[in-house]
Amino acid sequence: MPKHGKKYQEAATKVDRSKLYSPKEAMTLAKELSVAKFDETVEVAVRLGVDTRKADQNVRGSISLPNGTGKSVRVAVFAEGEKAREAEAAGADVIGSDDLVAQVQAGELNFDAAIATPNMMGKVGRLGKILGPRGLMPNPKLGTVTMDVAKMVGELKAGRVEYRADRYGICHVPMGKVSFDVEKLVENYGALLTELIRVKPSSAKGKYVKSVVISTTMGPGIKVDTTKTRNFMED
Repeated sequence: MPKHGKKYQEAATKVDRSKLYSPKEAMTLAKELSVAKFDETVEVAVRLGVDTRKADQNVRGSISLPNGTGKSVRVAVFAEGEKAREAEAAGADVIGSDDLVAQVQAGELNFDAAIATPNMMGKVGRLGKILGPRGLMPNPKLGTVTMDVAKMVGELKAGRVEYRADRYGICHVPMGKVSFDVEKLVENYGALLTELIRVKPSSAKGKYVKSVVISTTMGPGIKVDTTKTRNFMED
């Protein structure tokens, strides 16, 4: 395991490992402990009591965070004709059909999210081995296979994020930047946790939200009280 730097170790000493912080306390502390020279991302890791080997316990979806993520998102749209013009008007960064498919096959992936109209999926499907591992494959369940390309471009640009439980049942989701106000970070956190609880699989047994840890790009993890499922701004 790589050793953490001096600044990280100093920050870690300020986190009480035995304490479960309220979301507001955790976000406040995360901001205070940020020492990087860039605007760090604040991330939340939620460990769920699900067995993702079972198809009916795969927790996956997307949500528009009320305050966005603070990240500039480059959006690609696989579309033709009128839908391509709609995507351009909505602010999509990369738009194309066969030409865009060829670009991706050549290794040119200069985008952070992808949308496709349903009629394009026959062509886009061939890119599964390239886009899939990078989390860029358009998916109807996530709303990124759609005829309403303008709406989805707008949502992705505004801060729509995907959540997906990995094989350990953990969802890693960005909550914004250290430069965000605590209130905005907590609002984003509340929106995510509410959404995860909403999509709880009916077959999941035992405790569902097992643990929550908030951290910044370069900072230590801060454990959050999982019983706080409403009134998130309370101490």
